Amino acid sequence: MSAMFRKAVSGFLGPKNRLSLQQQLGFRRAPKKEDPPHLKSQQKKEADSLSDKHAEQQQNLQKSGISPELDYQTLQTVSFRRLFKPFCFAIGFSGVSFVGASIWQYENLRVLTRRLIGIDGDFFRDRIHPPKAGQWRREINKFWQNLTEGQKVVSVIIGLNGLVYALWRIPRCQHMMLKYFTSNIASTAICLPMVLSTFSHYSFIHYAVNMYVLWSFSTSAVAILGKEQFTAFYLTAGVVSNLASYAAKVGFQRFGPSLGASGAIMGVLGLVCTQVPEAQLAIVFFPFVTFTAGSAIKVIMGLDAAGVLMGWKFFDHAAHLGGALCGIWYMLYGHKQIWQNREPIMRAWHKLRDPQQPPPK
Repeated sequence: MSAMFRKAVSGFLGPKNRLSLQQQLGFRRAPKKEDPPHLKSQQKKEADSLSDKHAEQQQNLQKSGISPELDYQTLQTVSFRRLFKPFCFAIGFSGVSFVGASIWQYENLRVLTRRLIGIDGDFFRDRIHPPKAGQWRREINKFWQNLTEGQKVVSVIIGLNGLVYALWRIPRCQHMMLKYFTSNIASTAICLPMVLSTFSHYSFIHYAVNMYVLWSFSTSAVAILGKEQFTAFYLTAGVVSNLASYAAKVGFQRFGPSLGASGAIMGVLGLVCTQVPEAQLAIVFFPFVTFTAGSAIKVIMGLDAAGVLMGWKFFDHAAHLGGALCGIWYMLYGHKQIWQNREPIMRAWHKLRDPQQPPPK
Protein backbone atom coordinates (compact mmCIF):
# COMPACT_ATOMS: atom_id res chain seq x y z
CA MET A 1 0.00 0.00 0.00
CA SER A 2 1.42 3.38 -0.95
CA ALA A 3 2.14 5.98 1.71
CA MET A 4 -0.11 8.53 -0.04
CA PHE A 5 -3.01 6.10 -0.05
CA ARG A 6 -2.53 5.30 3.63
CA LYS A 7 -2.47 9.00 4.50
CA ALA A 8 -5.63 9.68 2.53
CA VAL A 9 -7.46 6.81 4.21
CA SER A 10 -6.31 7.93 7.65
CA GLY A 11 -7.61 11.44 7.03
CA PHE A 12 -10.91 10.11 5.73
CA LEU A 13 -11.51 7.95 8.82
CA GLY A 14 -10.81 10.82 11.20
CA PRO A 15 -9.20 10.73 14.65
CA LYS A 16 -12.26 9.37 16.45
CA ASN A 17 -13.14 6.52 14.14
CA ARG A 18 -9.59 5.64 13.12
CA LEU A 19 -8.85 1.96 13.62
CA SER A 20 -6.07 -0.17 12.26
CA LEU A 21 -5.82 0.38 8.50
CA GLN A 22 -5.30 -3.33 7.99
CA GLN A 23 -8.57 -4.05 9.73
CA GLN A 24 -10.57 -1.24 8.10
CA LEU A 25 -9.55 -2.36 4.60
CA GLY A 26 -10.18 -6.02 5.25
CA PHE A 27 -6.57 -6.99 6.00
CA ARG A 28 -5.19 -8.22 9.29
CA ARG A 29 -1.48 -8.39 10.17
CA ALA A 30 -0.34 -11.94 10.72
CA PRO A 31 1.17 -12.64 14.15
CA LYS A 32 4.95 -12.54 14.12
CA LYS A 33 6.61 -15.91 14.53
CA GLU A 34 9.25 -16.19 17.19
CA ASP A 35 12.63 -17.50 16.08
CA PRO A 36 14.08 -20.49 17.92
CA PRO A 37 16.56 -19.59 20.70
CA HIS A 38 19.54 -21.16 18.91
CA LEU A 39 18.75 -19.17 15.72
CA LYS A 40 18.52 -15.93 17.69
CA SER A 41 21.91 -16.61 19.26
CA GLN A 42 23.50 -17.29 15.86
CA GLN A 43 22.03 -14.11 14.35
CA LYS A 44 23.29 -12.06 17.28
CA LYS A 45 26.81 -13.46 16.87
CA GLU A 46 26.82 -12.65 13.13
CA ALA A 47 25.63 -9.10 13.78
CA ASP A 48 28.29 -8.58 16.46
CA SER A 49 30.98 -9.95 14.11
CA LEU A 50 29.99 -7.56 11.30
CA SER A 51 29.85 -4.66 13.76
CA ASP A 52 33.32 -5.45 15.11
CA LYS A 53 34.70 -5.75 11.56
CA HIS A 54 33.22 -2.38 10.60
CA ALA A 55 34.57 -0.76 13.78
CA GLU A 56 38.04 -2.15 13.05
CA GLN A 57 37.95 -0.71 9.52
CA GLN A 58 36.92 2.68 10.92
CA GLN A 59 39.78 2.62 13.44
CA ASN A 60 42.37 1.72 10.80
CA LEU A 61 41.15 4.46 8.47
CA GLN A 62 41.41 7.09 11.20
CA LYS A 63 44.99 6.30 12.22
CA SER A 64 46.53 8.55 9.58
CA GLY A 65 43.80 11.17 9.42
CA ILE A 66 43.94 10.98 5.63
CA SER A 67 40.46 9.51 5.15
CA PRO A 68 37.23 10.77 6.73
CA GLU A 69 34.88 8.65 8.79
CA LEU A 70 32.69 6.34 6.76
CA ASP A 71 29.13 7.06 7.94
CA TYR A 72 27.03 6.16 4.90
CA GLN A 73 25.59 2.78 3.93
CA THR A 74 28.04 0.26 2.49
CA LEU A 75 27.94 -3.39 1.57
CA GLN A 76 29.54 -5.98 3.83
CA THR A 77 30.62 -8.50 1.19
CA VAL A 78 31.35 -7.87 -2.49
CA SER A 79 31.86 -10.34 -5.34
CA PHE A 80 34.12 -9.89 -8.36
CA ARG A 81 31.05 -9.40 -10.55
CA ARG A 82 30.70 -5.94 -9.08
CA LEU A 83 33.95 -4.96 -10.83
CA PHE A 84 32.38 -5.27 -14.29
CA LYS A 85 30.68 -1.87 -14.18
CA PRO A 86 33.79 0.03 -12.96
CA PHE A 87 35.88 -1.77 -15.58
CA CYS A 88 33.55 -0.65 -18.40
CA PHE A 89 33.47 2.87 -16.95
CA ALA A 90 37.27 3.04 -16.86
CA ILE A 91 37.53 2.03 -20.51
CA GLY A 92 34.80 4.42 -21.62
CA PHE A 93 36.08 7.38 -19.59
CA SER A 94 39.65 6.86 -20.81
CA GLY A 95 38.47 6.76 -24.41
CA VAL A 96 36.44 9.94 -23.99
CA SER A 97 39.43 11.65 -22.33
CA PHE A 98 41.79 10.92 -25.22
CA VAL A 99 39.18 11.82 -27.85
CA GLY A 100 38.59 15.12 -26.07
CA ALA A 101 42.34 15.75 -25.86
CA SER A 102 42.69 15.09 -29.60
CA ILE A 103 39.95 17.62 -30.38
CA TRP A 104 41.53 20.11 -27.96
CA GLN A 105 44.88 19.79 -29.71
CA TYR A 106 43.22 20.14 -33.12
CA GLU A 107 41.54 23.40 -32.06
CA ASN A 108 44.79 24.80 -30.65
CA LEU A 109 46.65 23.98 -33.88
CA ARG A 110 43.85 25.46 -35.95
CA VAL A 111 43.94 28.77 -34.10
CA LEU A 112 47.74 28.94 -34.33
CA THR A 113 47.70 28.16 -38.06
CA ARG A 114 45.05 30.79 -38.82
CA ARG A 115 47.03 33.42 -36.95
CA LEU A 116 50.23 32.51 -38.76
CA ILE A 117 48.64 32.96 -42.20
CA GLY A 118 46.91 36.17 -41.11
CA ILE A 119 43.27 35.02 -41.18
CA ASP A 120 42.54 35.86 -37.54
CA GLY A 121 44.80 38.91 -37.26
CA ASP A 122 48.49 39.51 -37.06
CA PHE A 123 50.27 36.76 -35.15
CA PHE A 124 52.90 38.95 -33.52
CA ARG A 125 50.48 41.76 -32.72
CA ASP A 126 48.13 39.33 -30.97
CA ARG A 127 51.00 38.14 -28.84
CA ILE A 128 51.42 41.63 -27.33
CA HIS A 129 48.86 41.60 -24.53
CA PRO A 130 47.54 44.95 -23.28
CA PRO A 131 48.56 45.79 -19.70
CA LYS A 132 46.14 44.77 -17.00
CA ALA A 133 44.40 47.36 -14.86
CA GLY A 134 45.68 47.33 -11.30
CA GLN A 135 49.03 46.43 -9.80
CA TRP A 136 47.95 43.05 -8.40
CA ARG A 137 46.42 41.99 -11.72
CA ARG A 138 49.64 42.89 -13.53
CA GLU A 139 51.66 40.86 -11.04
CA ILE A 140 49.37 37.84 -11.40
CA ASN A 141 49.45 38.09 -15.20
CA LYS A 142 53.25 38.36 -15.14
CA PHE A 143 53.50 35.31 -12.89
CA TRP A 144 51.16 33.31 -15.13
CA GLN A 145 53.01 34.20 -18.34
CA ASN A 146 56.31 33.10 -16.81
CA LEU A 147 55.00 29.61 -16.04
CA THR A 148 55.77 26.70 -18.33
CA GLU A 149 52.96 24.86 -20.13
CA GLY A 150 53.22 22.05 -17.64
CA GLN A 151 53.02 24.38 -14.66
CA LYS A 152 49.96 26.09 -16.11
CA VAL A 153 48.13 22.78 -16.53
CA VAL A 154 49.10 21.63 -13.04
CA SER A 155 48.07 25.00 -11.57
CA VAL A 156 44.53 24.32 -12.76
CA ILE A 157 44.65 20.82 -11.24
CA ILE A 158 45.95 22.24 -7.95
CA GLY A 159 43.14 24.81 -7.95
CA LEU A 160 40.49 22.12 -8.47
CA ASN A 161 41.97 20.03 -5.66
CA GLY A 162 41.98 23.08 -3.41
CA LEU A 163 38.31 23.75 -4.17
CA VAL A 164 37.35 20.17 -3.26
CA TYR A 165 39.45 20.41 -0.09
CA ALA A 166 37.47 23.52 0.89
CA LEU A 167 34.20 21.66 0.33
CA TRP A 168 35.28 19.08 2.91
CA ARG A 169 35.25 21.86 5.51
CA ILE A 170 31.54 22.60 4.93
CA PRO A 171 29.39 20.46 7.28
CA ARG A 172 26.39 20.43 4.96
CA CYS A 173 28.50 18.87 2.18
CA GLN A 174 29.86 15.99 4.25
CA HIS A 175 27.34 13.37 3.14
CA MET A 176 27.74 14.28 -0.53
CA MET A 177 31.54 14.33 -0.23
CA LEU A 178 31.62 10.92 1.46
CA LYS A 179 29.43 9.39 -1.20
CA TYR A 180 30.86 10.89 -4.39
CA PHE A 181 34.39 12.11 -3.52
CA THR A 182 35.66 8.91 -1.88
CA SER A 183 36.07 5.69 -3.85
CA ASN A 184 34.87 2.47 -2.24
CA ILE A 185 33.69 -0.63 -4.10
CA ALA A 186 31.34 -1.42 -1.18
CA SER A 187 29.57 1.93 -1.50
CA THR A 188 26.33 2.58 -3.36
CA ALA A 189 28.15 4.91 -5.80
CA ILE A 190 31.17 3.32 -7.51
CA CYS A 191 31.74 4.85 -10.97
CA LEU A 192 31.62 8.64 -10.57
CA PRO A 193 33.85 8.56 -7.44
CA MET A 194 36.58 6.95 -9.56
CA VAL A 195 37.07 10.39 -11.14
CA LEU A 196 36.01 12.76 -8.38
CA SER A 197 38.10 11.12 -5.67
CA THR A 198 41.22 11.90 -7.73
CA PHE A 199 40.68 15.59 -6.89
CA SER A 200 39.70 14.99 -3.26
CA HIS A 201 41.85 15.42 -0.14
CA TYR A 202 40.56 15.34 3.42
CA SER A 203 43.86 16.18 5.13
CA PHE A 204 45.85 19.34 4.34
CA ILE A 205 49.15 17.44 4.67
CA HIS A 206 47.93 14.89 2.15
CA TYR A 207 46.88 17.67 -0.22
CA ALA A 208 50.12 19.66 0.16
CA VAL A 209 52.45 16.68 -0.37
CA ASN A 210 50.59 15.41 -3.42
CA MET A 211 50.47 18.81 -5.08
CA TYR A 212 54.15 19.43 -4.39
CA VAL A 213 55.15 16.16 -6.06
CA LEU A 214 52.86 16.85 -9.01
CA TRP A 215 54.31 20.36 -9.41
CA SER A 216 57.86 18.97 -9.30
CA PHE A 217 57.28 16.53 -12.18
CA SER A 218 54.82 18.62 -14.23
CA THR A 219 57.35 20.30 -16.51
CA SER A 220 59.00 17.02 -17.50
CA ALA A 221 55.70 15.18 -18.00
CA VAL A 222 54.15 17.88 -20.19
CA ALA A 223 57.39 18.24 -22.16
CA ILE A 224 57.15 14.53 -22.98
CA LEU A 225 53.43 14.35 -23.77
CA GLY A 226 52.18 17.88 -24.43
CA LYS A 227 49.48 19.53 -22.32
CA GLU A 228 46.56 17.89 -24.15
CA GLN A 229 47.88 14.34 -23.97
CA PHE A 230 49.08 14.89 -20.40
CA THR A 231 45.61 15.93 -19.26
CA ALA A 232 44.01 12.84 -20.82
CA PHE A 233 46.68 10.59 -19.34
CA TYR A 234 46.38 12.14 -15.87
CA LEU A 235 42.61 11.53 -15.78
CA THR A 236 43.06 8.01 -17.14
CA ALA A 237 45.74 7.15 -14.57
CA GLY A 238 43.46 8.34 -11.78
CA VAL A 239 40.57 6.14 -12.94
CA VAL A 240 42.83 3.10 -13.53
CA SER A 241 44.38 3.47 -10.08
CA ASN A 242 40.92 3.44 -8.50
CA LEU A 243 40.02 0.36 -10.54
CA ALA A 244 43.11 -1.38 -9.15
CA SER A 245 42.05 -0.30 -5.66
CA TYR A 246 38.59 -1.78 -6.23
CA ALA A 247 40.08 -5.10 -7.39
CA ALA A 248 42.34 -5.35 -4.33
CA LYS A 249 39.48 -4.52 -1.95
CA VAL A 250 37.30 -7.22 -3.48
CA GLY A 251 40.13 -9.75 -3.55
CA PHE A 252 41.04 -9.27 0.12
CA GLN A 253 37.53 -8.26 1.26
CA ARG A 254 38.93 -5.16 2.94
CA PHE A 255 36.68 -2.17 2.35
CA GLY A 256 36.98 1.49 3.18
CA PRO A 257 37.04 4.92 1.54
CA SER A 258 40.01 6.02 -0.56
CA LEU A 259 40.68 9.49 -1.87
CA GLY A 260 43.49 11.64 -3.18
CA ALA A 261 45.54 12.26 -6.31
CA SER A 262 48.26 9.79 -5.32
CA GLY A 263 47.24 7.17 -7.89
CA ALA A 264 47.28 9.64 -10.78
CA ILE A 265 50.55 11.16 -9.55
CA MET A 266 52.11 7.69 -9.39
CA GLY A 267 51.10 7.33 -13.03
CA VAL A 268 53.01 10.52 -13.83
CA LEU A 269 56.02 9.27 -11.86
CA GLY A 270 55.95 5.93 -13.65
CA LEU A 271 55.80 7.67 -17.01
CA VAL A 272 58.64 10.12 -16.34
CA CYS A 273 60.88 7.52 -14.67
CA THR A 274 60.37 5.16 -17.62
CA GLN A 275 61.18 7.83 -20.19
CA VAL A 276 64.24 9.26 -18.37
CA PRO A 277 65.40 6.49 -15.97
CA GLU A 278 68.85 8.06 -15.52
CA ALA A 279 67.51 11.38 -14.18
CA GLN A 280 68.87 12.23 -10.74
CA LEU A 281 66.30 12.69 -7.96
CA ALA A 282 66.67 13.74 -4.33
CA ILE A 283 64.56 13.71 -1.17
CA VAL A 284 63.16 17.10 -0.14
CA PHE A 285 64.58 17.14 3.39
CA PHE A 286 67.77 15.27 2.43
CA PRO A 287 69.00 16.90 -0.80
CA PHE A 288 72.46 15.36 -0.40
CA VAL A 289 70.94 11.87 -0.97
CA THR A 290 70.52 11.34 -4.72
CA PHE A 291 69.34 8.35 -6.75
CA THR A 292 68.20 7.63 -10.28
CA ALA A 293 64.57 7.84 -11.34
CA GLY A 294 64.61 4.21 -12.48
CA SER A 295 65.74 3.02 -9.05
CA ALA A 296 63.20 5.24 -7.29
CA ILE A 297 60.17 3.87 -9.15
CA LYS A 298 61.30 0.28 -8.52
CA VAL A 299 61.64 0.87 -4.77
CA ILE A 300 58.30 2.67 -4.53
CA MET A 301 56.48 -0.06 -6.48
CA GLY A 302 58.15 -2.73 -4.34
CA LEU A 303 56.90 -1.06 -1.16
CA ASP A 304 53.39 -0.71 -2.58
CA ALA A 305 53.35 -4.36 -3.67
CA ALA A 306 54.38 -5.38 -0.15
CA GLY A 307 51.67 -3.12 1.26
CA VAL A 308 49.01 -4.81 -0.87
CA LEU A 309 50.10 -8.35 0.09
CA MET A 310 50.59 -7.61 3.78
CA GLY A 311 47.46 -5.51 4.19
CA TRP A 312 49.06 -2.21 5.20
CA LYS A 313 46.29 0.35 5.70
CA PHE A 314 48.11 3.66 6.01
CA PHE A 315 47.88 4.30 2.23
CA ASP A 316 45.91 2.77 -0.61
CA HIS A 317 48.90 0.83 -1.92
CA ALA A 318 46.86 -0.93 -4.61
CA ALA A 319 45.91 2.43 -6.13
CA HIS A 320 49.55 3.56 -6.07
CA LEU A 321 50.68 0.36 -7.74
CA GLY A 322 47.91 0.53 -10.37
CA GLY A 323 48.79 4.14 -11.22
CA ALA A 324 52.51 3.39 -11.57
CA LEU A 325 51.85 0.39 -13.82
CA CYS A 326 49.53 2.54 -15.93
CA GLY A 327 52.28 5.13 -16.42
CA ILE A 328 54.91 2.53 -17.32
CA TRP A 329 52.59 0.76 -19.77
CA TYR A 330 51.55 4.00 -21.44
CA MET A 331 55.11 5.15 -21.98
CA LEU A 332 56.21 1.78 -23.39
CA TYR A 333 53.15 0.84 -25.47
CA GLY A 334 50.11 3.08 -24.95
CA HIS A 335 51.57 6.22 -26.47
CA LYS A 336 52.16 4.46 -29.78
CA GLN A 337 48.92 2.49 -29.78
CA ILE A 338 46.61 5.31 -28.66
CA TRP A 339 47.96 8.81 -29.23
CA GLN A 340 49.88 8.20 -32.43
CA ASN A 341 46.76 6.64 -33.97
CA ARG A 342 44.49 9.62 -33.31
CA GLU A 343 44.50 10.83 -36.93
CA PRO A 344 41.08 9.29 -37.78
CA ILE A 345 39.55 11.19 -34.86
CA MET A 346 41.03 14.51 -35.97
CA ARG A 347 39.93 13.93 -39.58
CA ALA A 348 36.40 13.11 -38.45
CA TRP A 349 36.31 16.23 -36.27
CA HIS A 350 37.65 18.35 -39.13
CA LYS A 351 34.97 17.02 -41.45
CA LEU A 352 32.28 17.72 -38.85
CA ARG A 353 33.58 21.22 -38.11
CA ASP A 354 34.50 22.40 -41.65
CA PRO A 355 32.71 20.21 -44.22
CA GLN A 356 33.81 22.45 -47.12
CA GLN A 357 37.51 22.43 -46.29
CA PRO A 358 39.83 19.60 -47.40
CA PRO A 359 41.22 17.50 -44.53
CA PRO A 360 44.73 18.39 -43.33
CA LYS A 361 47.59 16.26 -44.58
